[in-house]
Amino acid sequence: MALKITLKPHERFILGGAAITNGDTRSTFVLENDVPVLREKDIMTLKSADTPCKKIYFAVQLMYVDGKNLPEHHKTYWELVRQVAQAAPSRTELLQEISTNILQDRFYQALKLTKKLIEYETEVVSRVRSSTTRSLQNSSKRK
Repeated sequence: MALKITLKPHERFILGGAAITNGDTRSTFVLENDVPVLREKDIMTLKSADTPCKKIYFAVQLMYVDGKNLPEHHKTYWELVRQVAQAAPSRTELLQEISTNILQDRFYQALKLTKKLIEYETEVVSRVRSSTTRSLQNSSKRK
């Protein structure tokens, strides 16, 4: 089944492991075979993979676009999943769903699910920051 992709000027994407930047005008491509494709909005860089869940996303992304090094990416993924499962047992079901997709070589679907994991992580960190800020403010008022 063909996939039609329309890119904005200068939009970046990964096509079959190659990093590509669109030119000065809007472009449309039709992909006629099955090849890994990630648009700029879905690409995670190593530098931006700065939390455990983002590191999981990055590992899955590498599985998707860099099949040559799949065993290495799998090893990294499973180590990270163990750590996150221990730290956030409430996410075990989501981690299992992501892992099932990994084992079935459904990497793009696993990436989409991993975004939910990142959303959860962001939400938790935000709540902790808010709570800490309030506690610090209340503590300074008492002094």
